[in-house]
Amino acid sequence: MKTKVFTLTLILFCIGTVARAENKEFENYAQTQSKLMQDAYEKRDVKMYGELFDDFKAKYSKLPDQDQKYYRNYLINGYYNFCCTYAILKNKKMAIDYLDKSIKAGYVDYSHISTDSDLDYIRNDAGYIALITPLRKVGDYMYIIKHAAKYNAAEKRTLPEFTYQAADNPNLVILRKTFNLDSIAGKGNEVSKVINLMYWIHNLVPHDGNHGNPTVKNALSMIAVCKQEKRGLNCRGLATVLNECYLSMGIKSRFVTCLPKDSLQIDNDCHVINMVYINSLKKWIWIDPTFCAYVMDEKGQLLGLEEVRERLINDKTLIINPDANWNHISSESKEYYLNYYMAKNLYRLECATSSEYDTETRTPNKTVSYIQLLPLDYFKQTPEKTSSTSNVDHVTYNNYNTNNPAAFWAAPVGK
Repeated sequence: MKTKVFTLTLILFCIGTVARAENKEFENYAQTQSKLMQDAYEKRDVKMYGELFDDFKAKYSKLPDQDQKYYRNYLINGYYNFCCTYAILKNKKMAIDYLDKSIKAGYVDYSHISTDSDLDYIRNDAGYIALITPLRKVGDYMYIIKHAAKYNAAEKRTLPEFTYQAADNPNLVILRKTFNLDSIAGKGNEVSKVINLMYWIHNLVPHDGNHGNPTVKNALSMIAVCKQEKRGLNCRGLATVLNECYLSMGIKSRFVTCLPKDSLQIDNDCHVINMVYINSLKKWIWIDPTFCAYVMDEKGQLLGLEEVRERLINDKTLIINPDANWNHISSESKEYYLNYYMAKNLYRLECATSSEYDTETRTPNKTVSYIQLLPLDYFKQTPEKTSSTSNVDHVTYNNYNTNNPAAFWAAPVGK
């Protein structure tokens, strides 16, 4: 149970506009300190754990605000695991106190708290119940998404159309030839080509969720930088690279930012995957290069994001491919990947309106537009459109909101 808690520090930052910390000295210290605290937890040594945690908090408190935000999960997990340590040692008062501190710091994983055997000793205590009961509305992700089923199919907001760059674009032609993508995709049907390209990207570039992507955000440049610097990309970078590979092959695709409800405005985590249109199936399918994952129903039929979301809400069968994994280090289970992680992040969905080469590289006077699909349950429905322009490079971002799923999931024109 503790390993899962500590791995929460590997947050999957994926929103292109989120600033990232560059405090390598503190990052190395925090990782080392977390391991030492893990050892103290395993030895049930509250004195040592307390000393280590006090030292961490002292250094953490001196960080700039942006760094504190970036490294906050270390603080959250420190409080939570101190709670676990005290609960195991049957110190009810201190366990409840540190559970309270962990929740106030931002630990809202209702599912983990309610099933963690470390907390069995305090499970029936009035203090525990008082803390966890209101947490369900912000930390029970299946509960949250089940209350977010309703959209408004009758909505008629004016939205830009989704467009897809043609495969004869010079940059896409170079991408296709440089990596011999026809050979990688193979000679099978459209589905097999899509899956083969996903495996190729998953094996070529590792996932690194703790850092941002290179400044130039197109497939040719990012693959070259990863090779030169022996680095990886976060989920947004991987989905961007794969998206451009699909476009270069004439396959219509978007990268989709999957976002939580985040009622408390504390969740910096999201996940970015691909939605790929399969002509023979006349539908979008789910493709995730980070976890090398696609999703099926009980008959083995491939599903898209809209279908997966509906099936989660309605408790219908969902199956992920058995070789889904993270960096060939750990396998993915349906229970964690879909019922927990993606249940959290399928609340809101966002796509760039133009699926093309180099979508998110900042170049002077560029305009990038996004459409976000919101359930009626979401607490912030307005404004319907926002625009912002940088005073430095004059890049403009337009953001549109919609409650109409048909507008968001529209098939490519002519399909």
